[in-house]
Amino acid sequence: MDIAYIPSPSRGVLYLGPVPLRAYAFCIIIGVVVAVWLGSKRWVARGGAKHTVGDIAVWAVPFGLVGGRLYHVITDHQLYFDDGKNPWNALKIWEGGLGIWGAIALGAVGAWIGCRRRGVPLPAYADAIAPGIALAQACGRWGNWFNQELYGKPTTLPWGLEIDKVQPDGTVTTGIYHPTFLYESLWCVGVALLVIWADRRFTLGHGRAFALYVAAYTVGRFWIEYLRIDEAHHILGLRLNDWTSILVFAGAVAYLLIGARRYPGREDPDSIDPAARAEAEAETEAEPAVTAAEEPADLTDQDAPAEPADGPKQSGKNSDQPT
Repeated sequence: MDIAYIPSPSRGVLYLGPVPLRAYAFCIIIGVVVAVWLGSKRWVARGGAKHTVGDIAVWAVPFGLVGGRLYHVITDHQLYFDDGKNPWNALKIWEGGLGIWGAIALGAVGAWIGCRRRGVPLPAYADAIAPGIALAQACGRWGNWFNQELYGKPTTLPWGLEIDKVQPDGTVTTGIYHPTFLYESLWCVGVALLVIWADRRFTLGHGRAFALYVAAYTVGRFWIEYLRIDEAHHILGLRLNDWTSILVFAGAVAYLLIGARRYPGREDPDSIDPAARAEAEAETEAEPAVTAAEEPADLTDQDAPAEPADGPKQSGKNSDQPT
């Protein structure tokens, strides 16, 4: 009996003349836009300026892309540097291959540079953008669907993913597999909602909202990684990314517990963004001038009748008659 399945796209690139439009790149771009949009809303709600998140993202995003690619190439170096492989393929980021661990680590370096330039504390910035990063990952995972990559073990579940792909070595892969891209995308949406709820409920600050995002994501990544069958290094029977998830989870939980004791509550809104203070001061200075310009004239003057140009009228019956 045939089972239902999720079809894979026939191709992941369209051509506008000689220019390739790659779905993988569009998914990443959409994720960045979503992250900056949500991060900006949360930053303003914390007392920051409207454009701060976007200005810092100009540093964080390129660093994150480089870091994600470096992590992938280093941990899967055999795909590019073994005998018979083409090392130049390591530069083909559009074919997939971004490690979230490297993206977050080097992206944090870029964010730190941007925060230093604007006088913004990095932990507060990280708290604001944490749910947005999770949603960006949710969007980015759909790029794996277009590339027909990073799927899981064979399955007979009705939501199985149909794969029909020619591998780089010429072999053809067909069948129904676990849609691990979809599992991780949905998990990341749940992580974003969890962080937003917990941040409102417990007033998280000083980097704890970001730590919660990291801890929650690694839990999902651990079991999703277990389902994947793509080539990976194994240590003591576990994939390398499983070990990374365990270590990062432990670090995030430790930060949550220690940070809650050392830095309870949330940062003072007036202390997180000098640009916001400058905007507020500029608005305060402009208010008196606006008020004076809009202030109505004295009502006594308005109600008084206008006098003739040649003086007040004479009283009496014939006051208007010529003499």
